[in-house]
Amino acid sequence: MKDGRYFEGMNLYSSGVFDAVVHFQEEGLMIAYVDQRTRFLQTPTAPWVQDFVVMDLAGIQKKCPEYLAARWEGERVELPCGDVYSRHITYEDRTGRVSQVWAQRNADPALDIITLEGEVIAFLMSNRYGMEVVVRPGCEDLTPLVQYRTDPLLSQPVYGIDCLGIQQCAMRDGVKLAQRVYLPQGGRPGQKWPTILVRSCYTKERFGYKLSKYVNKGYALVMQDVRGRGDSEGDLDPFAYERDDGSDTIDWIVSQPWSDGNVGMWGASYLGHVVVQAATSGNPHLKCVIDEVNVGSPFIDTVRRGGALCSQPLLCWALAQSSGQRPNMYYMSDTVDWAPMMDIRPLSSLAEKVLGTPKNDLWKKWTTHDEENAWWQRSDFTRNFHRVKVPMMVISGWYDGDGLGVSETWRGLTKYDVPGRRIVLGPWEHGPNTTRDVEGVAFGNNAIIYNFDINNLRWYDYYLKGIQNGMDGEPRATYYVVGENQWHTSDDWSPAEAKMTCCYLDSDGRANSCWGDGRLEWENPAQEGSDTYHYDPQTPFSDLVSEQVGHRSPINYKGHEAGEDMLVYTSKPLERDVILAGEISAEFFASSSALDTDWILRLTDVDEEGNSRQLSENIIRAKFRDGFETAKLLEPGKVERYFLQMESNGWRLAKGHRLRVQVQSSSKNLVFPNTNTGDSPFEDMGSVVAVNKIYHGGRYPSHINLPLIFC
Repeated sequence: MKDGRYFEGMNLYSSGVFDAVVHFQEEGLMIAYVDQRTRFLQTPTAPWVQDFVVMDLAGIQKKCPEYLAARWEGERVELPCGDVYSRHITYEDRTGRVSQVWAQRNADPALDIITLEGEVIAFLMSNRYGMEVVVRPGCEDLTPLVQYRTDPLLSQPVYGIDCLGIQQCAMRDGVKLAQRVYLPQGGRPGQKWPTILVRSCYTKERFGYKLSKYVNKGYALVMQDVRGRGDSEGDLDPFAYERDDGSDTIDWIVSQPWSDGNVGMWGASYLGHVVVQAATSGNPHLKCVIDEVNVGSPFIDTVRRGGALCSQPLLCWALAQSSGQRPNMYYMSDTVDWAPMMDIRPLSSLAEKVLGTPKNDLWKKWTTHDEENAWWQRSDFTRNFHRVKVPMMVISGWYDGDGLGVSETWRGLTKYDVPGRRIVLGPWEHGPNTTRDVEGVAFGNNAIIYNFDINNLRWYDYYLKGIQNGMDGEPRATYYVVGENQWHTSDDWSPAEAKMTCCYLDSDGRANSCWGDGRLEWENPAQEGSDTYHYDPQTPFSDLVSEQVGHRSPINYKGHEAGEDMLVYTSKPLERDVILAGEISAEFFASSSALDTDWILRLTDVDEEGNSRQLSENIIRAKFRDGFETAKLLEPGKVERYFLQMESNGWRLAKGHRLRVQVQSSSKNLVFPNTNTGDSPFEDMGSVVAVNKIYHGGRYPSHINLPLIFC
């Protein structure tokens, strides 16, 4: 440090675009921004705006003394503040200088550090929008930035950004939606551009700056408020209008004088659902889609998962969207006390009791239609998958709470053999490519990839600009195997090399808890049997959830499998390593004393110390066993067959570990408990205790289907 200056004059790049010069000083931050339109560097200013980047520049400034004092050597570096770094990859520039990347562990998002001869020269952070790098001038080629700079087939950031302001386009029913249009500045007079369309329920301003890097690289960007959000007209009716509104917006884009007629889309989570819906319109001007962690159809992934009403993940989103024309993100933060809200009854009154008078009747609509009737079917994109012709890159991870929606999308693309489809599945959460550790499970340093946004750009370059970069020849599926900590590719997903293997439930009649006699066998037992447990809606299982709202994780159920209201089936120790990779499902036979109940199956990996890590789970409401369109109450005591599509995964099952299947009937933090009465779940104030049975062996081959690759 010299004269109170920690790191002076560091260049900041977002997705390879030079954005600012950052001065880390003892007294604080000073930043000189690059003017978006002219690309001229402005005068340094303070304070700065955090939304400018994902990277916490103020946090870096506070830790500068520790970064400077650290001895960056060996395999592991731990700072006094507790930050831990692991030696990662190296970069060599044309002059022979070699830098060292240090991967941050146990952090989300991870802030990696790059050193040269033991001195810090760069900080880098990856996220879904792109890679952010703060680097000493002249050291760019000693960082992952070299990928942007040396690929001759990659669109380069040679343009400024011209914002045309807020414009409106009319939908087929006359409702006008609002969007901001960004065009490249500095092209030829009258030049036309391919367009990337993003339609958001979180307002068009939220992601605009982060996604504007595509404009620097020669794309028009249209950021639109979906119907009933932000400055758009109409009423909020999630999912229902997104196919037609998306198609109408695409038509509006290609009618503009700046459009070259080629449109691509990007979206994540609800925005991902939006792009899938638009693809099902069959609009010929939509040439490609990037779909991240998309919300699925209502009865598969969100709102009514398996026919039950989703609780915490859905509730936080619904309350945020119901509070006004612009979402109140307070309800999606970790400061909300959800416990009292989860106990409000009847469920139909929940939004009103929390918000007073909601600005829209979203929750009321959702708690009016129990079966998958025509009202719900408007929102089910799977009914229109036969119209999808557009190449789609699907991105998700093992710990994405909308993984079932992603799997549903991929099955649709596969069923209709949509050309150009690709899928990338990492050890990632709902916000992909940000961490190397989840719930105590450590992945490799390679869990975060430094070409995430480059791959997205190459996708658009190929399909929207016609750049022959080989994107069409890459493997259809790319996936990460946790435990092995390696990336794999395959000709399909589930992997073509995986063998679907049945693992059967068995017991001596007392499979209750992990201390019972429940077993998993590789062949269907000849002897028929059953196991019984009681489910009381007044004492539901409060399943373990991660602090990040809405995502699944490899939660450790050790110490939470001793209840008599849970059946547990465990295999013998594996005799060799096996890779579990692909789509998982279950078929089982069950009866209940009640008119309705829920069935929840969970697959875990049990190590020698008894740690029981969740791999997959899902739920089915009994009355929807034959489909969601018609509810059929149970005949008490009658054995019924159930099929359950579960969450996919990529996981190494180590030699000596055991597989385990848990069966129970409640998961309070996932869905509101079934009252078992068969009455309306939205108005019911009562409940009954259900005596539930799982049957196995002989005529009842209850089993779980596992895609296994034998090592």
